Amino acid sequence: MYAIIETGGKQYNVEAGGVIKIEKLDAQVGDKVTFDNVLFVSGDDAPKVGAPYVGGASVVASVLAQGKDKKVVVYKYKSKKGYHKKKGHRQPFTTMRIEAINA
Repeated sequence: MYAIIETGGKQYNVEAGGVIKIEKLDAQVGDKVTFDNVLFVSGDDAPKVGAPYVGGASVVASVLAQGKDKKVVVYKYKSKKGYHKKKGHRQPFTTMRIEAINA
């Protein structure tokens, strides 16, 4: 059984027992989080497609870790003008293990 959920403005294909890395959530390591924005559920019976969300469906996940991705360097310059600007960014993320898909 797998599902497609929406969180952090993005959509993720999740499966029970799988591990995903999503946009940072305000949760501690070990907490359980329930995602109610389920767009699609496929299982033993016919798949369920939401309009936009599947009614009564949810996905339960536990927080494994909080962290930051690798640094992305943004370098801007304009030729012959002496303009140089260097910036770095590290995007925070949450790693989650999918516990159950309730349809």
